[in-house]
Amino acid sequence: MPPDANELVTTSALALLRRLEWRVRHAVETVLSGEYRSAFRGRGMEFDQVVRYEFGDDVRDIDWNVTARLGEPYRKKFVEEREITFMVLFEDSPSLQFGSGAQSKREALLELAGLVMMLGAINRDRVGCIHATPDGYSFHEPMRGRGAIMHTAATLVGSTAPDVNEPRTVEMPWRLLAKAAPKHSILIWLGDFPPRQVPDGWSVMTRRYQPMGFRVDDPWERELPTGDRFAAYDPTSGQLITLDGSRAERTAHEKWRAQREEQWTSLFPDPLSRLVVGTDESRLDALVRFFHTRLRAM
Repeated sequence: MPPDANELVTTSALALLRRLEWRVRHAVETVLSGEYRSAFRGRGMEFDQVVRYEFGDDVRDIDWNVTARLGEPYRKKFVEEREITFMVLFEDSPSLQFGSGAQSKREALLELAGLVMMLGAINRDRVGCIHATPDGYSFHEPMRGRGAIMHTAATLVGSTAPDVNEPRTVEMPWRLLAKAAPKHSILIWLGDFPPRQVPDGWSVMTRRYQPMGFRVDDPWERELPTGDRFAAYDPTSGQLITLDGSRAERTAHEKWRAQREEQWTSLFPDPLSRLVVGTDESRLDALVRFFHTRLRAM
């Protein structure tokens, strides 16, 4: 019995991820070394016991109640959690299908998601995934193991793009997400992040998880091309539009960019929690820079 189309697509995506895997492993073992784990852990510890404070200990860990009761300084001792849990949330909106070059934003963002999941697999962390589309969502609970994570990543990377002929919004499954992974897990939200209000369920996510936002930009989003009139396909409306590069169009574009950045920073106020990569940039190199920057700041 011949395999169906979905199996063929998943197999093709798995082959692509395996070709990328050696680059990811090389980055983890050489360039990143131990920085990957340090960049994500921060003070992600759990309480163990109270011990006597010694010179050089972090004063932020002093237990003032015990100190006052015993008359000498004591501090809380923490132990590092044994593993990291990643929850990858991919918001597959129709706008991601825009692309002025050889690769669409969706293709680039899927590659970025696959790289993140492979990083977790190589470091023996638990990785889960929610793929949200206008038609609903699919959920893969957090699990460890290279084979299981690679298959989940291949299923995401090989997924069919939403139909742009019927543009619709994506309803995010915040209630499910709030229970999908343990507290203090790393939540990586990958999407287009257009100008819009902060979703109602986002405040719960920021209290429960360590949120990070990953976005891919097309060069035309950063700056409209100069020159004569040109046509571009708008996946949000399903129409081909013509731009003439007028002052009014460029003013509207700058306003849109400002609104988008304002919403982006309101979702992720900490600069160390957001990553923006161009479709014309190396996604893996961008991840390496992201980890280096986080580690230096810590």
